[in-house]
Amino acid sequence: MAFSVPGYSPSFKKPPETLRLRRKRVRSLGADLSAGERPEPEPRRAVLAAGLPLRPFPAAAGRGGGGPGPAGRNPFARLDNRPQAAAETPDVPPRGPQQAPGPFSDSDQENDLLREEQFPEGTAVTEFTQTSHRSFSESDTPPSESTELPADWSIKTRLLFTSSQPFTWADHFKAQEEAQGIAQHCRAAEAALPPSGQDPKLSTELRCAFQQSLIYWLHPAFPWLPLFPRIGADRKMSGKTSPWSNDEALQHILMSDWSVSFTSLYNLLKTKLCPYFYVCTYQFTILFRAAGLAGNDVITALMSPTTRGVREAMKTEGIEFSLPLIKENGDEKKASGTSLGHGEEQAISDEDEEESFSWLEEMGVQDKIKKPDILSIKLRKEKHEVQMDHRPESVVLVKGANTFMLLNFLMNCKSLIAASGPQAGLPPTLLSPIAFRGATMQMLKARSVNVKTQAVSGYKDQFSLEISGPVMPHALHAVTMLLRASQSGSFSAGLCTHEPTAVFNICPPADKVPEKGTVHKELAHCGLHPKTLDQLSQTPTLGKSALRNVEMSDYTYSWRS
Repeated sequence: MAFSVPGYSPSFKKPPETLRLRRKRVRSLGADLSAGERPEPEPRRAVLAAGLPLRPFPAAAGRGGGGPGPAGRNPFARLDNRPQAAAETPDVPPRGPQQAPGPFSDSDQENDLLREEQFPEGTAVTEFTQTSHRSFSESDTPPSESTELPADWSIKTRLLFTSSQPFTWADHFKAQEEAQGIAQHCRAAEAALPPSGQDPKLSTELRCAFQQSLIYWLHPAFPWLPLFPRIGADRKMSGKTSPWSNDEALQHILMSDWSVSFTSLYNLLKTKLCPYFYVCTYQFTILFRAAGLAGNDVITALMSPTTRGVREAMKTEGIEFSLPLIKENGDEKKASGTSLGHGEEQAISDEDEEESFSWLEEMGVQDKIKKPDILSIKLRKEKHEVQMDHRPESVVLVKGANTFMLLNFLMNCKSLIAASGPQAGLPPTLLSPIAFRGATMQMLKARSVNVKTQAVSGYKDQFSLEISGPVMPHALHAVTMLLRASQSGSFSAGLCTHEPTAVFNICPPADKVPEKGTVHKELAHCGLHPKTLDQLSQTPTLGKSALRNVEMSDYTYSWRS
């Protein structure tokens, strides 16, 4: 305004200049005063005078020249989730960016078995790619390297492969290629790998073999219901139509049909025409393996997670089993289902008690110490057994003829099926790599995506192949074997694991390790590729973890678990 107006102040021409002056004044005041000399606000002085503890001020992004602080506290959050005060900070040093856990790292929380999978359905492929690469490169633990991957007996829910070469050969199968892949699978024909140097897009053998590796068998099958995973799936199943939930006659028919399919699978396993299969209930998962796999010369069954009630019921039925992870921790007692007489149990308890307090007699103070009675010792042991329920340590191993007793136990176990909720009346899910009575052929979902990623010289093409569904061990090995040939020995992968099945990678104790030649001869008709069979017959080495990241460079694997 060029003319003069009474009462008008020129200092109000530019409000941003006034704000800058105020911020500058606040900065200069903060610089002159040290942290201990700054005046406390009136409410804080009153609280300090009363001797009450103070919570730290929330960091504000726009205060006094400070950098961007953390987001403001949610007023609806629980009070026990509030951040610790400065005086309560633990002595553990904060994790730096190099120590931050990746998206595939395991959790030590108590109820991690029931948590959701790390990658929800809506996760963008580009975000999935960047996250997996970051977690692989930032970990301090060096990756393991070999020309072959270790056997991973967990079930994967999603795989994401990335490569500098396109995956166009994995899309839009011709009718003849799809039919050929299905025929090869049903006839258990060995997949033919493409010759070196041939364009993967023009390789009919590669496309048929990829189609063959995506097939799996399922029972029961209801297209409108997600039948895997079953643990923690109530939210995904809620609102779905389930006509059997309130119909006992229909539930009986479903269970009878399921028992026939379960028995068929076990018979195929016993005759070594099926390598392995999974039984997925709403509470636990069971992995049945044929003799010769995982370094065992007898049929084995791993069951996880379990509860004390299930284990006691198995003992009552006379099923002998062991707790491999508890035995590793120092408890050398085998949890046997054979019934012991009351006198034998009493003798064992007395013997344990005498051994526990023998050191008191050596010190000469046995009369001054009050020994706990047998009831207290029993309650303490029961508390320990309950504490490991629903944890990986509760995994149960059943071997040999006891697996058939486990079969009968499961078919007659009323708690195998949920009595209420979205899964009420629904039999467990049976997953198998080969066909069995009452099974339905299913296909894993595969799609390839081309994304742009930032590089030093600009943007470059990054190709990805995503596979979702219940990816069993044989499928993971078959796909990586095909990618080894199609991507010229160079690709990386992020693997999303169904966490309750990660514990299946433990090394179960074996009485006798079968010979490699014998395994190939006896399991020659089980439907697996010879190289896949060779991998799955090896003794597991991953322990309670599972493969999270895999990278191949110059035909050499690197992986993290």
